[in-house]
This record gives sequence, C-alpha cells and structure tokens, in this order.
Amino acid sequence: MSGRKDFLSQPAPENYVAGLGRGATGFTTRSDLGPAREGPSEDQIKEALAKRAAQLGNAPPTAYGVGKKKGEDEADDGRFEDAENEEGLFATGNYDREDDEADRIYQAVDERMDKRRKARREARERTEQETYERNNPKIQQQFADLKRALGTVSDEDWASIPEVGDLTGKNRRNKQNDRQRFYAVPDSVLAGARDTGQLGTEIQDEGMATEAPNGSADQADGTMTNFADIGAARNRVMQVRLDAAAQSQTTGTDSVAGTSTNIDPKGYLTSLGKSELRAGETNLGDIKRARVLLESVIKRNPRHGPGWIAAARLEEYAGKVQAAQNVIRRGAEMCPKSEDVWLEAIRLSQAHGNNHNAKVLAAKAIEHNDRSVKIWIEAMRLEQVPTAMKRVLRKALDHIPQSVAIWKEAVNLEEDPNDAKLLLAKATEIIPLSVELWLALARLETPDQAQVVLNKARKAVPASYEIWIAAGRLQEQIGQTQMVFKVMERGIKQLARESAMLKREDWITQAEICEEEGAPLTCQAIVKETLGWGLDEDDDRKQIWVDDAKASINRGRYETARAIYAYAIRVFYNRKSVWLAAAELERQHGIKQALWDLLGEAVKSCPTSEVLWMQLAREKWQAGEVDEARRVLGMAFQQNPGNEDIWLAAVKLEADNGETEKARALLAEARSEAGTDRVWIKSVGFERQIQKDSDAVLTLVNEGLHVYPKAAKLWMMKGQTYEARNALPQAREAYNTGTRACPQSVPLWLLASRLEERMGVLVKARSILDRARLAVPKNPELWTESVRLEYRAKNMPAAQQKMAQALQECPTSGLVWSERIWHLEARTQRKPRILEAIQKADNDPILFVTAARIFWGERKLDKAASWFQKAAILDPDYGDTWAWWYTFLVQHGTEEKRAEVVASCVANEPKHGEYWARTRKAPENAGLGVEEVLRLVAKELV
Repeated sequence: MSGRKDFLSQPAPENYVAGLGRGATGFTTRSDLGPAREGPSEDQIKEALAKRAAQLGNAPPTAYGVGKKKGEDEADDGRFEDAENEEGLFATGNYDREDDEADRIYQAVDERMDKRRKARREARERTEQETYERNNPKIQQQFADLKRALGTVSDEDWASIPEVGDLTGKNRRNKQNDRQRFYAVPDSVLAGARDTGQLGTEIQDEGMATEAPNGSADQADGTMTNFADIGAARNRVMQVRLDAAAQSQTTGTDSVAGTSTNIDPKGYLTSLGKSELRAGETNLGDIKRARVLLESVIKRNPRHGPGWIAAARLEEYAGKVQAAQNVIRRGAEMCPKSEDVWLEAIRLSQAHGNNHNAKVLAAKAIEHNDRSVKIWIEAMRLEQVPTAMKRVLRKALDHIPQSVAIWKEAVNLEEDPNDAKLLLAKATEIIPLSVELWLALARLETPDQAQVVLNKARKAVPASYEIWIAAGRLQEQIGQTQMVFKVMERGIKQLARESAMLKREDWITQAEICEEEGAPLTCQAIVKETLGWGLDEDDDRKQIWVDDAKASINRGRYETARAIYAYAIRVFYNRKSVWLAAAELERQHGIKQALWDLLGEAVKSCPTSEVLWMQLAREKWQAGEVDEARRVLGMAFQQNPGNEDIWLAAVKLEADNGETEKARALLAEARSEAGTDRVWIKSVGFERQIQKDSDAVLTLVNEGLHVYPKAAKLWMMKGQTYEARNALPQAREAYNTGTRACPQSVPLWLLASRLEERMGVLVKARSILDRARLAVPKNPELWTESVRLEYRAKNMPAAQQKMAQALQECPTSGLVWSERIWHLEARTQRKPRILEAIQKADNDPILFVTAARIFWGERKLDKAASWFQKAAILDPDYGDTWAWWYTFLVQHGTEEKRAEVVASCVANEPKHGEYWARTRKAPENAGLGVEEVLRLVAKELV
C-alpha cells in the first residue's frame, strides 16, 4: 500500500468549494422545505481563484474575469441613462423666473389640450367598457336563463337525478375497514338495559319524581334535549342583561353585588374605571411590545423627538400618567430644540391638572426656542388673566415681530377697537405683505379711512385678489354701485399684469362667497369680469357657462347663477337656449316681475322663437292678466305669421277662459292660415269636447282626412267617434283604413285590436296584432297587448308563450317585465323577477313603480315610498308614477306629504302614461287641471 493517506481523510484545501468545478453551486428540489444553501458569489469565486494562484506562484487566472480592470474609456456612463438626471451637463444650472414661466405655459397648454380631448376620451372609454362587458358577460348573466329554467323542474325530476358514484373505491375500502373494527360495550349501556322497565323514585332538583325512561316524551335523564326551552331560557337571560344595562345607563347607578350601596358614575370608582378603561380594552401584550420597540427607538436615536412623543403617549394610553410625564421630560432634556416635544410636555401637564408645571415647562421651552410661534401661543393660552396674556404676547413680538399669528392673537385680545387699530397699524408696518392684517385693519376703520388702508395694501401687495374683492365690497357697502364694477375691472387688469389671476372656477367660488356674505353686486362684478377668462371663441362657451350656472344653482347660489346667465346673454344675445335657461331660473327661484322683464327682453332678441312668446303669454295668463296675454299673442302673430304653435296657444287661452266661439273662430282661421295636420287634429279634438259624437265632428274629421290622409290621430278620432255612437262596423272600417294608411301607428293598431275583442272576434284581434308586430317590430306595447289578449281570454299557456317571445324581442322593456311580474308570476316569485328585470332594464320608471308596489304589498312602506320617489325623479313626465304614488299616500301618507306630491306633479305637468294619457285625453275631461286628472287616475287605479 502507498504511504499516502486517503484523500477523504485529509483536510480540505483552503477556500475549497465542493462541486464548484462542475457548476453545482446550490439548487432546490421539490422535496426541500426551502431553498438550498446559496453558493458563493462571483466576487468570492474570483478572490478564491486569485489567492490559490498566488500560493502556487502562477499568474492570476482570467476565466472568471479575474484581473480584468476597466479601462479609462470604459467609465461608468450610467448617469447618462436617465433623461431626468441633472448631475452631468445641467448640474450647475439655476432655476430662474423664465424657467418657472415656461413650466406654467407648458402646464396650461397641457391642461387645455386635456380639456379639449376629455369629452371624446370619456365617450371612447365608455364605449369600450360597454363593448367589453357585452362581449365578456359575467358567469351569472350567462347562466341566468338556465337558473330560471330550474324553476320548472318538479320534485320527481330532482329525486331522479343520480348520485355521483365513488370511482376510486376509497369509500368502499373505508367501509370494509370499519366492519373489521370491534369496540367494547361500556358499562353504562349495560346498566341502562338492566334498568329498562323499572320505576325510578329519585327526586330531581325541582322536587319532581323521575319517570320511567319510556314513560313520556320529555325525559329527565338528559337523553332528550328540549331546544325550545333552551332558546327561551337564553332569551330570558339576554333580556335580563339588556334591561340591567339600560337601567344602569338611564339611572347612572350600578349596584354592587352583595351590598345595597349604589355607586355614582361621576365618583371615585368611575374615575378609576376611566383611567384604566383603555388599558382594559387593549391587550397588555401589545402595550409591552410597543414599549419595547419605542425604547429601542429612543436608545438608538435619543435626539429623535417623535420617538419620545410616541413613548409618552403610549404610557398615557396605558393609564400611567406619571410615567408619561417622566418620559416626555427626558425627551425635552434630550431634544431641547424640538418644539413638538415641549408642546407635548405642556399638554400632558395641563391635561392632568398641573397648570403651574405647564407654565414652568413653557418658560423652559421658550428659553430653548424663543423663535417658536406655537410655544409662545401655547404659553399665552396657559395664562388666565388677560393682562398676563397680553404681556406674554408682547414678549413674543419682541422676539418674533414678523409672526402674523402672534399679531392676530394680540389683536383678538384687545377689547377697545382703537387699541386694536393701533396694533394692526403697527403690524402692517412691520409685515406689509400680510393680506390678513391689511383686511382686518380695513374692517375696523371708517369707510373713508378703509379706502386709504386698502390703497396702501394694494400698493404693498399688488398680486392679492382678496384686497381687490374687499375694495369692491367696500364700495357696495357705501352704496357706490357703479364703482363696484369699476374697481373689479381695474383689479382684474392689475392681477393680469402681475400674472396673479385665478382660474375661472376659483373666481366663481369667490363670487359665491361674496353672495353668501351678503355682497350680491360684488358677486356680479366678479362674474362679469372673470367668467370668460381662459376661454377661447372655439370653445363651447355657451354650454360651459350654462353648466357653471346649473352647478351654482345646485349649491343654492342663485345670484351667482343669475350673473352667469346675464353674462352669457350679453355674449349670446340671439341664442334661445340661454334665454330659456335664465327664464327657468327666475321661474323657480325668482319673482314674477323679474321673469316678465326677462321674457320681454328675450322676445325682442329672438322674435321668431314661438317658445319664448308662449312662455311670456302663459306667465301673464297664469297671473290673471288675460288681456296682457292676448296682447302678447297678438304681437307674436305679427312676428310669426302662420305659426301653428301660436295659433293653438291662442285657442287654448280662449277655450280655458270660456270663450268657445272665439276659440272656434280662431281654429277656423288657423285652418285657413296655417292648415297643418296638427291644427286639424286640435280642431277635431275641440269639436269633440263641445259636441262629442255629433255629425259636425265626423264632417270635420273627414275634411281633415281628405287633406291629410296620413294623419293617424285623425283616423283614431274617427273610429272613436263611431265607437261612441255604437256604430262598431263603421269604427272597424275606419281603423282598418287607418292601419293601411298609417302602418307605423301603434295606438291605431291597438284600437283596432281592442275593437275586435270588444265585438268578440278574438281570432281577428290576434290577426291584427300579428300584422302590427310585423309592421312595427320589437315594440313593447304591441307585445304587451298580445299577452293581455291571451290572459283576458283565459288562455294562460298562450300568454306564457307570447311573454317568452316578448322577452326575446324586447329584453329591456319595463312594460313587458311588469306585465309578466303582475300577471304571470306567483307572488313568491315577484321579488326575484323584479330584481332580474331591473338588472336587465336599468332606469325604467315602470319597473321602479312595480318594485314600489311589491314592497307596498309586503307592508314595507318606507321602501315603497323610496321606490316611488326614485321613479318620479327618474321620469317626472310619466303620469302613472304620480298616480300610484298619490294612491299609496292616500292610504299610508300624511296630508303634508300628499300636498307635496300633488304640488310636484302640477309643477312637472306629466303628459304620458298608460292610464294618465287615456284619462287626460278623454273628451269629458277636457279643461281639467293636472291635480284633477291626478285624482281621477288615482281613483281608477284603486
């Protein structure tokens, strides 16, 4: 054998790394609980190889980059990779005013471009979101129809569904193993079997003899548990505890167990409880851990003030006030220049009744921080006598004469206005750039002297908009109306020169503040001079200003909105929409005379706008000035000859005032001057109101159909006139001819179908509705009428079939869903169906009313009222909503709420609705107001 030892028993060479030659520097397997030991880094490998080569006397290896050095031309250029890095070329550059101006200009350009693209960007994002939701529906939506189909599965079908078998055989093996296990029978089972049938004579705790185990249903040996008794007992215990808690809160006394002594909660024990309340509520372990962490912070950095403050508050939170004071005192010694530490020390002493110690701490704090405003003010507040407080503030002003806060506190302490003025005059001399001090001095002076003060302030602070607003309010206060606008004009020009102009929205905010503080003229002046700031002619200025006015109205600032509309009218004098918006503001929140003056000016600027003329005439007529209304309509005739709206407004005016012959003459003249189909329809309707189903009505309607054979309403009136005379064949002929002439008229198809149903020809009625759906596809009214026809005929399977087709054709129709919920669903299925319907057809007033009626039926009155209100807000023009709401309030509402709903309905003047339109347009209800129609519809709904 060789004398050389086995290498396995030899010590490893220095810096030997096992597996390094084959690259095994550390790995992780799936069986490991964590990563394997990390191998040596690249630098360690280089160092080891270099050291090994030096020991062997060889040249350093270069395989791993050992010995390579960066050349001079390989310098680290990483600092040039960041475009925002200014350590190189621009390291010595200064940020001057021109740079600031350039940044502001670029920022303004960016804001402008973003504002111009905002509407298109939001529309595009909204479209993309809707497309994504439509192309990627939720799983719940995909399986909604399958969930609904599960409602038709019977109990037999459910029972016939096979159970999932055990394909692995695991359960079978477990059962076989259970069969092989054996258990010893306990002695209690044997004893129970022995005692079966014996009579027990033991006495229970309540003094009752136990019965045999098989003697009754309620056994006393614990084998049968009465959960009802247990629940009742638990409820009684809970009730007793709640009563005790309520009594202790109401009477303020707690009874001590074992004595008859009552403890006052304001007494000694209560104060102890308060001091230990937080400590009792908080885990002591948490407090200890926090204390250890904060002590570590303090020891590591004893000059760190927030650490001392946190440690003191922790002790205070734990109820150890003295320890908290000791900690913060040490903190003040270690951080004498930290005003926060001194303020915390003062607070702790003052909060726990040691005011003298707080003053001592304040004096020490001032010695170390004589320039701290907060400490001086806190020291002043520690004093109780005004003279001492003034003395502290005077010392503070000796040390910090430039502090505005200290000057304000000193002025507030002065009871004599003259002394306050002297202080403010001195303060403005020392601090001429403080706008607050200048304004405070101006408020204390007389109006003449206040003007002098404001002039000095304007020269000292030329970029302050507050001074110019105060100057305008001063002129308004002394009654100089014109000077208010002149002062604001000069101020805006000065601020523009100083580049100190606010944004347009900020100026509107300042105007609203002036209105709130009782300066409407200053508010108007601000709006007049600044509303167009920052807007170009290519911007949609009209819409922007209208939106600003509406926002001010929503905030209750009507004078600001009125000033915005006035400015918009001056710019867009001939735009009808601006005049209408301003008129609506005056109608809702103004006075009648202002509304008349505004509309009078509006018809002068837009003489061809029949809407403005008719609004002016209506306002005059509603105020009782019928002659003035006639005069307005006469002027409208001169400006708009042949306008059908003005003719019909004149007819309505005369008809509502009982001048039937004048109205009829006006209609005859209108048919010759402006013989439109609408004029003919109004003429026939007016004659039906007067003469109902007379021959004159038929003659007039035939004349109208001769001129306008495509007028669907004329065909409907003709058929209804024949129905009123009980001439059903002639009515059928009129409807059939009308549907051929006007195949797109849905009401005409409905009248024809209902006539056939009335005559008992259901087949013909179905045929008419089928032809109507072909002529007008995807129409909810036609599908709903088809469903109603079937269930009125007691043909429920056909009704269900029609409803399924209707939901496929019109899945977002609230009318179709409502019809299904009320007539084709069981009562227990109505709430799930209304939820599904609202998800499918969002923002539909018919569905909201349906939901309210469902809650009404379940006696959930608050929810029902809430849903009625939502429906009325969503579509105030839908009259059926107001009728259902009023019917609900008649049964479950107060008189005030009913009056409020009626007033809102009258203000909105609804015109649509299935019941509402039928009642409102009935000839016998002609001339009735909105309130009378509301009561009639509500009576019909009941």
